Amino acid sequence: AEVESEILRRVRALLRELDGHHPSCQSDRGMLRWTLHKKIDQNPSTSCVLVRILVKELERAERGDLRHYIIPLLHTLMYTLIQAPCIPDELCARVYDFCKRLLTLPKPFCTIGLDYASRLKVERTAPGTLYQRMVISEHSLRSAPYPYQERIFIFADPELLPEAICTALVTDTEAARVSQSPRGCMSYVVTHALQAALGDTCDTHGLRARLQALSPGDVEHWFQQVVAAVECAGSEGGSERGQHTARLERIYHGLLGSLPAGNAPQEGLQGTPLPNPNISFHLWTEDEQLWKELVLFLRPLSQSCEPDCLGQDLDPIEIQDILPECACCEQSRFSVLSTDSGIERDLPAQEEPCAADTEHSRLHRKGGIKKKLSPLDSVAFLQAAGGGPGAKPPGKLSRRSGMPPEPAAPLQRLHTARVVLLGDDRILGRLAQAYHSLRKRETRRVFLTPRLNLQFYHIPVVPGQPQPPAAADHAGPEELCEVAGYLGRADPWYESNINTLGHMIPKLATMPSSPSRALVTDLFLTDVIAYYARMGTQPVCFQVHAVKVLFRDPVQEPAEDVFLTELLTQVQDSPPHRELSGTKRKTTLDGPGIDLTVTYRKVVLSDREKELALALRSTGLLMKAIPADEAADRGCLSVAITEIVRINNLAGRSFSAVANRFKTRNIKIRSPEQRPFTVQLDKDSRRTYRDVIGLEVSPCLEPSYCLQKTRTMKCSPHETEDMGLVKYLPKSLLLPINTFAGVIQ
Repeated sequence: AEVESEILRRVRALLRELDGHHPSCQSDRGMLRWTLHKKIDQNPSTSCVLVRILVKELERAERGDLRHYIIPLLHTLMYTLIQAPCIPDELCARVYDFCKRLLTLPKPFCTIGLDYASRLKVERTAPGTLYQRMVISEHSLRSAPYPYQERIFIFADPELLPEAICTALVTDTEAARVSQSPRGCMSYVVTHALQAALGDTCDTHGLRARLQALSPGDVEHWFQQVVAAVECAGSEGGSERGQHTARLERIYHGLLGSLPAGNAPQEGLQGTPLPNPNISFHLWTEDEQLWKELVLFLRPLSQSCEPDCLGQDLDPIEIQDILPECACCEQSRFSVLSTDSGIERDLPAQEEPCAADTEHSRLHRKGGIKKKLSPLDSVAFLQAAGGGPGAKPPGKLSRRSGMPPEPAAPLQRLHTARVVLLGDDRILGRLAQAYHSLRKRETRRVFLTPRLNLQFYHIPVVPGQPQPPAAADHAGPEELCEVAGYLGRADPWYESNINTLGHMIPKLATMPSSPSRALVTDLFLTDVIAYYARMGTQPVCFQVHAVKVLFRDPVQEPAEDVFLTELLTQVQDSPPHRELSGTKRKTTLDGPGIDLTVTYRKVVLSDREKELALALRSTGLLMKAIPADEAADRGCLSVAITEIVRINNLAGRSFSAVANRFKTRNIKIRSPEQRPFTVQLDKDSRRTYRDVIGLEVSPCLEPSYCLQKTRTMKCSPHETEDMGLVKYLPKSLLLPINTFAGVIQ
């Protein structure tokens, strides 16, 4: 009763924090969930108590229509259930029934309920499946029944974060990665699966000692046995739980030998720790670094010289960028001399050709022009060329037979890359650039899309003073984390667990080196990142906006870029000397700023487009793409123009600044007098354009949509509406950032 009362008190404290009643000690903010799970890890036998309390609180929230409690409680329950050594079936059945009732609610409740209900159905049939699949995928353990792989990539911009934070994060993630060995993870999987199936009859201490005494090859053998048994039971929907228990009991007897099940010492349930996932930390120093890391995740350097290598799917220049140190691959790719003269009579003679195939097998060149494949044919060929681990290398077409290549099996997304962006809105602006570049590259030559499940996450970090050199002058700490603020308003569980890290990470990084510091960072920071990546599955999609910048120099080509959060324009400070006297005279007459013409499509409630044009004098404008209200449209731009208004009175002429505000999706700005101004994107001073006289802003289109639209227009140039395949392609480029619940309306 005392343990149950303590756990209930901690759960109620979590709920009070969701209501906005933060703990009196500010250092406890964001740590309530972590301390609760650590309390259960220290005493695994209390996991059933926590699950029972969480089920009661979920049912109470359902009766009281307290929907903002449901998703945080459900995530906490599922995370506990995955790590619990053994949960009674009747308790799992109550959770399963509750998840099914969520299907009657709107999104995101029905989406999360369906996901967890499907997982619980498998877990009830084969206990330990969720733990096993998580460890196998996160550590890329070789397993034929479950061949999925995951990795967490943490990206941080060294010019935006202090060196102390980057160094501390590199040290902590590397220490967490080295501490997990494949043998240890396999032992964890075997121990947890046997204990989940056998319960109290499993001798956990004897099992661990036996696995420790085995060789790595023997540990892998028993690991494969357990994985095959669990996955077999999970895939058989109608199989009974008793059959699964009998299978694992036979494995248990074979592993322990003479010690029979049932003679285990009565010491309560002993938990099996859930190892931290495979996390790699990257300092983002190159523009194409994200794409390169994702490609190397799919095709590691160890596979670069194998038949199924990068050369079948990527251009030689791209391969050279990724694998500059692989000399044997470069020699094999760039030093191949073709012996084909292009003349038919020079082909080697075929032994005893069949008369029926003689005419069919002739090679026709007809002018030497290579026929270009249609878009769909080229995509199908590239997908077939990717192949899985057991696929035959394509590309060797039979020149005599004239038969098409054998159709390959469709590709599966066996890899999941969870990219965590550490920083503020400026690194998210850089992510929008990289994501747009990646989508354009995939449109030209598909490689990652059919193979990789790409997930983005964001952890805000607010560095202390002094600010790095790339900091924006006009933005404070709160304004630099607008995206995180929006996600926190949309998802209270994100606000409670992730947004609080913004001020905590710099403090942890600057703590003096000591055993206590290592304990805090290893147990807290890595655990929170792992929890966010594991349970944050609901994306919030932000519209990426495209901008076309026109320069005063007519020789200079217009620049095209994208931004995610905001665009800022200001009057350029230093006009040329030959225009200085005229500029001063005009400023005296018309006031500060420059004349601008603004053409935009106004957003109205009826969602109809209304074209408007303005001519005004302004000192600058600010376009914000992140709405202040989570219920507002994320596809609109909130534009604020600082308009200079001249006022004539008895005291003389004076000027006042008036904020002209409106919402739009498309806007064009010109300086009719060719007076320059500056444009800054995503609050990043490194992304500043000077000597600008005009710009055009619109929602960024998905590159695959643009390509297919262009091809459709060639066939039907008079059609203005989308037709054919274009109608089914996503039109806008959206950047998804995962949270725990998405947007709760």
